[in-house]
Amino acid sequence: MGERAHPGVDTYIDRLPPWQRAICTELREIIWEADPDITETIKRSVQPYFVLDGNVCALLATRDHINLFLYDPTVPDPDGIINQGEGNKTARAIQIYRGNLINPAPLLEVLRAIVSNNRAGGWRRIQRASG
Repeated sequence: MGERAHPGVDTYIDRLPPWQRAICTELREIIWEADPDITETIKRSVQPYFVLDGNVCALLATRDHINLFLYDPTVPDPDGIINQGEGNKTARAIQIYRGNLINPAPLLEVLRAIVSNNRAGGWRRIQRASG
C-alpha cells in the first residue's frame, strides 16, 4: 500500500476475514483514486477514516457486511449506490455484502463530490450559503 497507508488502517483490514479484507482493500484503492491528497487516520480508537479538509468517508466491518460511511448527505447519487441513511442529516452509507460487486465509477463520482464540497468549506457551509 506504500506511504499513503496508515498502519492502524492496515491492522484493521488485516484482522478481517478474507472476504471483508478483499472488500476493504478494493474500497481503499478506489478512495485513494478519488483524490491523491486523501489521507488515512484512525478515529474512535479503531475505525479507519479517510480525510481531506474534513471527513470524506469511513469503513466499518460488521458481522455480515462492510459499511462505507459517506460524510456528506448532500452529494447526488444518480446511480443509486447509496443504500443506507437517506434523509440522515450528516452522513449516508453504502453497505457491501459478501459477493457484491463494487462499481468504481459511481463511487468515484460520489467521493470526488464530497472532496469538492470539503475543499469549498464543507457541505454545511455550502448549504448555509445557498439557502
